[in-house]
Amino acid sequence: GHEPWEASAVRAFLENQCGLSRTAPKPGRIFETHDGALRFWEEQIAAGRLTAPFDVTHVDAHSDLGIGYPGPNFVLFNVLSMPVQKRLDYTAFYAQKKLDEANYLLFALAMRRISSLDNVRNPRSRADIPQVLLDADGNIHLNSLTAQMFAAKNGAEPTVPFRVYDDYRDFRAEGAYDFVTLAISPRYAPKEADGLVEVVGEYIRGI
Repeated sequence: GHEPWEASAVRAFLENQCGLSRTAPKPGRIFETHDGALRFWEEQIAAGRLTAPFDVTHVDAHSDLGIGYPGPNFVLFNVLSMPVQKRLDYTAFYAQKKLDEANYLLFALAMRRISSLDNVRNPRSRADIPQVLLDADGNIHLNSLTAQMFAAKNGAEPTVPFRVYDDYRDFRAEGAYDFVTLAISPRYAPKEADGLVEVVGEYIRGI
């Protein structure tokens, strides 16, 4: 029941709603799993090409905010107890099998890498945003008793503006993007969608 888009529809979305162009592709990368974005961002920060925190547009039927195992509690109660500099050692979270492609955005938020987040979704997708991450206004504010206990040491966790477009047709990019990345996502996307990787790749200049 997961039918890939026609190439023309993909190009229309990227050009008309995201402001991308095949004649002027954006620097970026194509990788296998979603969490490749986290590694890409850290690489660009280290190279001086990206300054944190930064705005993220996440075009995905899933929020990647940790609705499944291990859930958000590891970040809310363990990661938020750490000094921010220690949180940046995300390789340790991989070793503990706590970080993966289904929750990498939650870790990026805990690392204070993201200043605003838009989630552009398919109208047929199921709700999967952990409500515990949201404040009364619907923005992301990572909070827990642990975070409050360590606030004097780590500083207060920031509130991150969060917009959810339940129907991708309602989305229009507000400005030009600096980078574009794509996850092939064999765990979630049907193999029939692999042909679209080349289509999206026309808008990405690999770095």
